[in-house]
Amino acid sequence: MGYFAHETAVIDEGCKIGEGSKIWHFSHLMDGCVLGENCNLGQNVVVSPGVELGNNVKVQNNVSIYTGVVCEDDVFLGPSMVFTNVTNPRSAVNRRGQYEKTLVGRGASIGANATVVCGNEIGKFAFIGAGSVVTKNVPAYALLVGNPARQIGWMSEFGHRLEFDSQGLAICPESQEKYELNNGSVNKIS
Repeated sequence: MGYFAHETAVIDEGCKIGEGSKIWHFSHLMDGCVLGENCNLGQNVVVSPGVELGNNVKVQNNVSIYTGVVCEDDVFLGPSMVFTNVTNPRSAVNRRGQYEKTLVGRGASIGANATVVCGNEIGKFAFIGAGSVVTKNVPAYALLVGNPARQIGWMSEFGHRLEFDSQGLAICPESQEKYELNNGSVNKIS
């Protein structure tokens, strides 16, 4: 197999699961989902048809990843965070053909109990604080908190808040990598 699945996990036929991945208690992978290498799915995780998770994606307990969601490599999904996939759901109206795409960029982290409304893009290495409600696109490296989520700063690839000087330069205190803030966007320059 090349991956580990707890005996209580349910894995439908047609799933693609990368080598070194781990699927824990009571999780369910549905037909047509793709799980990259070295992923870790915690307890009670649901991965719906068509979902794509890149390599080294970490999904904490009690997360449902619905059709339309794509997570690039190194994404972190915190405990009980929520994705939606229909903008205007109604029990009596079938909108299965109207799932909206949600892209979570490489290295992004979404905190516990956060909600991401479908149709939005989370930029690479963005950091969404616990309990936040994302209702619009999120720039790369942005730090967002609140309901609705609002940007309060910028984060390094190592998960540290960046403090920019008067020239628009910042250094990550852990990695010593350099970042530049220019015209409202951040880029790593080292």
